[in-house]
Amino acid sequence: MEKNTNSKIPAMNAAEVMQQLESLSNPTVQKQYGKDAPEGTYFGVTTGDLTKLSKQIKRNHPLALELWATENQDARMLATLIADHKLLTEENLDALVRSTNYPRVVEWLVKNVVANSPHRIALRPKWMDDTFPMARRAGWLLVPNLVKKAPDQLDLPALLDRIDAEIADAPEPVQWPMNHTLAEIGINNPDLRARAIAIGEKHKVLIDYPVSKGCTSPYAPIWINEMVSRQKS
Repeated sequence: MEKNTNSKIPAMNAAEVMQQLESLSNPTVQKQYGKDAPEGTYFGVTTGDLTKLSKQIKRNHPLALELWATENQDARMLATLIADHKLLTEENLDALVRSTNYPRVVEWLVKNVVANSPHRIALRPKWMDDTFPMARRAGWLLVPNLVKKAPDQLDLPALLDRIDAEIADAPEPVQWPMNHTLAEIGINNPDLRARAIAIGEKHKVLIDYPVSKGCTSPYAPIWINEMVSRQKS
């Protein structure tokens, strides 16, 4: 276990971290968790508090693995912030994805760990073809950023074909990153924009999703048109 570089803050063990997480429980976040996570597997800690705690702990891979093993959703999200992606093999990452059924944990794992690992290149297509929804979600979560920053690594027309064929019947946790991919293709590729909008209008994924005042709808046609409008202004 790595030593904490700040001598004024002694390193916490897993039990102490779990106590700290429980003390940070937030009723509003608990309600959000309750939509997807089994009761008793979370405390409901805000993103801000998880981030602050991770900065206090710093990088600590052994502790991250201990926290993941608790199967507590907050502990697992915290684990993604303190884990060292360099110490995780392709098999390790695949096992982590398959050990959870909670969409938000998968999102944090992909964003904070997998996206920084060279193994993401091999895992993305494998996960996108997987039958396990969380693995499939993980694969698709890696796509939108490629659409924006490295589109030459993708066959965008073929990707649109796939979204058109799969999005309607995909599980909701998979629909979200597929829809995000659809929107990014439309936003960043004028020649494919009409087709992306047409696919969105055809399947109507997230068309009725409630949106707070001032926020952009995740419904792809609205999302695409709004972002393109901002680019022109």
